[in-house]
Amino acid sequence: MTKSTFLFASLSLAATVALTGCNAFRVYTIDLPQGTPLTTQQASQIQVGMSMNQVLYLLGSPALRDTLASNRWDYIYDYTAGTDGKRQKKANVKNASQYLSIYFDNQGRVARIDGRDSLPAQR
Repeated sequence: MTKSTFLFASLSLAATVALTGCNAFRVYTIDLPQGTPLTTQQASQIQVGMSMNQVLYLLGSPALRDTLASNRWDYIYDYTAGTDGKRQKKANVKNASQYLSIYFDNQGRVARIDGRDSLPAQR
């Protein structure tokens, strides 16, 4: 191997390694919302004594319906910013830190609501 070929190969390898860290060649990633994004305004519409159908109409289907605890509905939300979300400087929401748990009595009426304070004021 000649000296110029070795130099060319070394520079090519160094350039390749340097360019792999550039954002210009980064793969596009999608924003990944999971669950139901709710606000405190939406959660404030839910009142003790409402039926399951009324809650379903106002908030939509819950993210979790436990078969062993059928009187509890959980609305959780996680968000991982992708390429567009990072450009817009959207914050990640991790570990279901935004949640709303609604407990029903045996007649299917809202008995208790937890997690309103974990929801943002607006989206």
